[in-house]
Amino acid sequence: MSYPSINVQISVLPNSPGVYQFYDADGKILYVGKAKNLKKRVSSYFNKKQEYGKTRVLVKKIHNIKHIVVATESDALLLENNLIKKLKPRYNVMLKDDKSYPWICIKKERFPRVFPTRKLIKDGSEYYGPYTSMKTVRTLLDLVKSLYPLRTCNYDLSEEKITAGKYKVCLEYHLGNCLGPCEGFQSEAEYHGQIEDIRQIIKGNLRSSLQAFKEQMHVYAEKMEFEKAQRIKEKIDVLENYQAKSTVVNPKINNVDVFSIVSDETHGYVNFLQLSHGSIVRSHTMEIKKKLEETDEELLQLAITEIRQRFNSRSKEVYLPFPVDVEDTLKVTLPKLGDKRRILELSERNARFYRQDRLKQIKIVDPDRHTKRIMAQMKADLRLSEEPTHIECFDNSNIQGSNPVAACVVFKNGKPSKKDYRHFNIKTVEGPDDFASMEEVVFRRYKRLLNEEEPLPQLIVIDGGKGQLSSALKSLETLGLRGKIAIIGIAKRLEEIYFPNDSVPLYLDKRSETLKIIQQLRNEAHRFGITHHRNKRSKGAIGSELENIDGIGKKTAEQLLKNFKSVKRVKEATIESLAESVGMAKAKKIYKSFH
Repeated sequence: MSYPSINVQISVLPNSPGVYQFYDADGKILYVGKAKNLKKRVSSYFNKKQEYGKTRVLVKKIHNIKHIVVATESDALLLENNLIKKLKPRYNVMLKDDKSYPWICIKKERFPRVFPTRKLIKDGSEYYGPYTSMKTVRTLLDLVKSLYPLRTCNYDLSEEKITAGKYKVCLEYHLGNCLGPCEGFQSEAEYHGQIEDIRQIIKGNLRSSLQAFKEQMHVYAEKMEFEKAQRIKEKIDVLENYQAKSTVVNPKINNVDVFSIVSDETHGYVNFLQLSHGSIVRSHTMEIKKKLEETDEELLQLAITEIRQRFNSRSKEVYLPFPVDVEDTLKVTLPKLGDKRRILELSERNARFYRQDRLKQIKIVDPDRHTKRIMAQMKADLRLSEEPTHIECFDNSNIQGSNPVAACVVFKNGKPSKKDYRHFNIKTVEGPDDFASMEEVVFRRYKRLLNEEEPLPQLIVIDGGKGQLSSALKSLETLGLRGKIAIIGIAKRLEEIYFPNDSVPLYLDKRSETLKIIQQLRNEAHRFGITHHRNKRSKGAIGSELENIDGIGKKTAEQLLKNFKSVKRVKEATIESLAESVGMAKAKKIYKSFH
């Protein structure tokens, strides 16, 4: 099918709020977006160079543009959310969730039953929820049942049938779990009074129930009915214990939704807390997959609309970490201090924990995605042009200038590749000169890789500050590799990351996975280098102990170690066995030296 040119389609777009839809040449939906001004927003895709690769790919595929004009931007937000769920465009963030959440139902009956359900039937019954877990529902219902005796049977308790004596009380009545409305032992008014109290408890308002029970307890106490008063007191204790557990903020904070977000390169995690009378009555965290490098503001805006719709929220106020366009009727608060700030921090903590749990699961069940995410994170954190799937780290080891060595460790896809590790004995440098040693080993390493046409790394990490980094850069310059391989230095004291020609270091978050990978590289290079240094020093010490004997040279010492395997065995050997190895004259000197 042929469409008018993109420029023609854009020229007829209105300067009004609305929703736009991009389609490819085959008529398949690519993307759905909303805008305050349709013409300006859609034009922006085509009249500037897109920063991100995915967006450039999307723009190349667009052949047809459709739009829907709405009255306000908040209407556009709702319509966009509904269209994303209905059309499931390839380039939109993933906000799809077919999960069936549990509800608490107060059945529309003369004597209403209260029970959990996952199905909403439009028969006039009241539904509270949805809740994010059945455990929350059962906790609430257990509380309700411990406070109020309700019927559990499904009889039709019409006035005529009760008057006619059609039903008889069951075991629940005799156990005290039901007051027997089926035989007229409990009035409809009394039963509905209990139901009203249950409504308030489900909404998080425990105050009215507590007040009613306390008044009832005092009445029984004044009448000297102490057993009944004690039973009411036990109910008050249950209610106050539940209230103490559920109240986490100022009880004056009522009917508020709290949203926060944490994100990485590929996903956003939005936490939602719903507050009623100072209690958290609902908590839910949504994972959102990014498709076009969306900002936190864009992800949070989409998630607020989706979550409030899904959980049928009626709250008139939202607490947010930063300004976001929401429905016009909503009051937006950006807490800075006090109880409001603490509840926002609690939400952020929930989002972070959820992300950590998801990453641990992904590391086990989908290691490729875990690796890809870390590589993308390192690319962004270190401002690299490509993902560092091959990293090499260098470290020098010497003690007071003796036996100077260097180590090169290799990480591929964020994991050690031990078969590619290399040791270097410093050849051209005299004394403890870290800078010159670093220049030598970097030159030798990449001269060899170039000669053997081996793949070069995307990132080089130098264990040291600006001095060592400058020395390594000289070698790359000599080899013509400067600018072709990214290189950084890490200084030990404050974990400062140095870049070439930049005197101001980068400080990564101490919990950053990028910093953890760099630290792991640095520590592994240090361990590998120190091990080689100790081995070399040990061999040197062994050899020098034999060479210190008058008349015994390096070759004789090597011959002895070859035959006896250790200095200890040389010391314990007889003159005859020593003579067999190096002759009687030298054997006498060696034996005399150790005895």
